[in-house]
Amino acid sequence: MPVKPLVLVALLAAGCSAAAPSFTATLTTPTDVVLSWPDDDAGHRVEYANDPAGPWTTLRFLPAHTTSYHHPDLIPETPFYYREQPFTGPVSTDLHPVVSGGTVTFTWADRSSDEAGFLLEIRRPGAPDFDPVEVTDPNVTTCALSLLPGEENSAYRLRALHYGPLSPVVHQTTGKER
Repeated sequence: MPVKPLVLVALLAAGCSAAAPSFTATLTTPTDVVLSWPDDDAGHRVEYANDPAGPWTTLRFLPAHTTSYHHPDLIPETPFYYREQPFTGPVSTDLHPVVSGGTVTFTWADRSSDEAGFLLEIRRPGAPDFDPVEVTDPNVTTCALSLLPGEENSAYRLRALHYGPLSPVVHQTTGKER
């Protein structure tokens, strides 16, 4: 339904305007993009593509209360499209790690019927929070990680992964190298 010009003028005169976008991409240098979104108590999966139709590549799963992501050192004069997707899920206490050499293998029981997968999170020694480290497919009940130096005494947790709606796609084209 088309908006009548008189109604639009009346809304603008009354101080009504379009809401600020909730997901933004800002070119901070010719080859760096910073993505931002409001804190919504969920974790966020950040993806990019060089075409708005994809294919999409996951850049990172970010923990709850993270509200930005820096995508640095990009190819000059190239279009980059971004989207983000919130995720949530209950934390499971049923995680069984077995360390052998420099590898830790995790097993758990799948007690959810509708997860999009499982998210393994790590809290490295001295770190205040957990960070996502591994994502599995739905109905998987095991995964293994190679330990990096300093991760030997880390804490781990698992959550059944549930995604929220995808954000609108945002776009930046990088500039020329300096």
